[in-house]
Amino acid sequence: MRLPVDLLVLLNAMVPVPGECAGRWWANTGHGLARAEQAAADGRSLQDDPDQLDAFFHDVPAEVTAQAMASPAPVQSATPFTQPWPLTTWPEVPIRFLQGRDDRFFPVGFQRSLVRDRLGLTIDEMPGGHLVALSQPQELARRLEIYRAEILTGNHQTGAV
Repeated sequence: MRLPVDLLVLLNAMVPVPGECAGRWWANTGHGLARAEQAAADGRSLQDDPDQLDAFFHDVPAEVTAQAMASPAPVQSATPFTQPWPLTTWPEVPIRFLQGRDDRFFPVGFQRSLVRDRLGLTIDEMPGGHLVALSQPQELARRLEIYRAEILTGNHQTGAV
């Protein structure tokens, strides 16, 4: 069943092009190099974080991280990484892209360029890393409410996609 959509908000997201599978996205976008360059600029080494816990949880409160680590690991289907993204174009609805400016997994500079090139959008930035829903839940909710209000008043941004 498909439901009508008034707004699409992408949060610290991968942005595929039509026909691109997530497994190829990494190399197609230069993600690994961008991540390594950002780590070096921050004085960090990716080799010091082999399990990527720092990349994801560096700004999440310790008690929230502990709770997340106590839960069973989610099972990720391989399908998104092997199957091409099925849409031929992005949906014709307003799209907003919100990025944590402290994201160590998808560095903000990398995302600015990628989102501009692939969606024709300027990203909105907020404090926080990759898991802003855990590290900055109130600020994230505030931003989402602003987007909702913009849709209600007709004051929204649409990507050139």
